[in-house]
This record gives sequence, C-alpha cells and structure tokens, in this order.
Amino acid sequence: MKVIALVLALFFAVIARSQNTINNYKYVLVPERFDIFKQDDQYGTNTLTKYWLESIGFTCFMTKEPLPADIVNNKCSALKVDLLEKKKFLSTSLTVLLKDCQDNIVYKSEEGVSREKEWSTIYREALTKAFASLKDAQYRYDSTGANQVKQTPPATPAAAPATAAPAPVAATPATITDNKDVLYAQATNNGYQLIDTSPRKVMTLLKTSQPDHFIADNGVEKGLVFKMNGEWFFEYYKDDKLVSQKLTIKF
Repeated sequence: MKVIALVLALFFAVIARSQNTINNYKYVLVPERFDIFKQDDQYGTNTLTKYWLESIGFTCFMTKEPLPADIVNNKCSALKVDLLEKKKFLSTSLTVLLKDCQDNIVYKSEEGVSREKEWSTIYREALTKAFASLKDAQYRYDSTGANQVKQTPPATPAAAPATAAPAPVAATPATITDNKDVLYAQATNNGYQLIDTSPRKVMTLLKTSQPDHFIADNGVEKGLVFKMNGEWFFEYYKDDKLVSQKLTIKF
C-alpha cells in the first residue's frame, strides 16, 4: 500500500508541475532584500533582478510597491523570486528561484558562477550568468494557462512538485565597446540626463536604491548604467547578446 501511495503521489506531482509553469504567470514579486544579504538591495541585486525579469517579459513589482488588483485579489497569481547562494573556494555562485504562493519551486535557474574578488562585481556577474538560462527558457505569458493559477490550501509535502534543473546553458560573453566622448550629467527630478558637447541629450538615467546603479534609456536601447572598478558602464541586450559599453561621465 505504501508503494502504491508513493507512486500516486509522484504521479499527481508530475501533473501539478506540468500545469504550473512560468508561462502561467504574468507577475513576479521582488523583495526589497534577499535573505542572503543584510541590507535592502545590497550590491544592487534586487534592482538588477527586477531589471532582468522585466527584460525577459515578466511584469514585476517590489514587495513594498502598490500592487495591481490582480495580485491583491489573488496572491497566487504572482510568483516570488529568491536567490540561492553557494560559496566555494575562490568562487561564488547564485541560483535564481521562482516560487509560487505555496513556496513550491516553479523554476530553478542554472548556477551563475563568479570568480571575481570585489563583492559588488561578484554578485552582479553571478546574477547575470544565472539569468542566462532563464532567458533561454523563452518565457511567454499564456493567459489561458493563468486561469488555472488560483488560491488553494497548502499542498501536503508528499504532493509538492519536484523541480528538475534545466539543461546547462552557457552564458554569452558581453560585447564590450568604448565610448571615449565625455558625457556631462545634469540633475533631474528622478536622476540625470547625460549631455554631450554639442550639446545634445544622449541618455536618461533614473535613480535606483543604489547610488551607482541607474536605469538607462538612450532612446534606442534600455538597460543599466553602473559603476564598476571606478569606471562607468552601460549594459543592454541587442539581438539576444549582452552589450557592455564603457562611458566617460562627469557628474
């Protein structure tokens, strides 16, 4: 009887998992602070996580932001994101976890590994590599499947869906370019605008919770501008490839 019960539990777990994919979810809630850190948005990880999820196609909200009626009326309509950290000799890895309202893991990314020495660089690189496999999952919101996601009583441990890791995906190295033209930052209500010597507005920067991280828009590409090792970089995706452009900014 125990064997039959175990087989049935595994059978229903497989069915539950097949009906509970990331494509059934439109929203992802990003915490102000991940459990592996001691401060809100430490090293810009929460801001960067929200950016990567939105670049894939999810609609994201920080947990302290006002939430739409869809989530307020049904908390199970949104996924939650978490980070799993592993520290090894000379390396640190991050894994992105997407969980449902019952804390079941709906998606687990490949490990993003960094061997850098500075903590801010370590977490940024590891997080970017971890999101490479999630980007490869080709998320597409399916509104018909979303109708299956409803608030239900917590499932028993035996029926909790087991999550298998996706096939390894190699992270695509960034294409690095260098913009030596000096850009001058002019303060705005929400951040800065970068002006060249013409003068012409080249880019808009919006503040985040980290002083050296900005949401950037140059009118064509949208990405992040951040400071690393004393230098400024603008990173964005073009034709599914990560482009990293070095900037010279005078504040």
